[in-house]
Amino acid sequence: MSPRGVRLTPTEVKVLSLIAQGHSSKEAAEKLVVSKRTVDFHLANIYDKLQVNNRVQALRMANRLGLIPQDPVFGGGGEA
Repeated sequence: MSPRGVRLTPTEVKVLSLIAQGHSSKEAAEKLVVSKRTVDFHLANIYDKLQVNNRVQALRMANRLGLIPQDPVFGGGGEA
């Protein structure tokens, strides 16, 4: 079941976008000038809203729902 009508806060979008770019929770925390625990709290809220269990599922669902901007660096990876 797809969670329609999901709205992420601007901070949640920033957190998820940083994770999508390959940053760890610690790195995302440093970029946002917050603690790792705060980033993990936002991720937990994101997982709950998207009805997922991990960051890979969260990224897939957020992309499917158009909740985070597409990042060409993230989407362009692949084996040649």
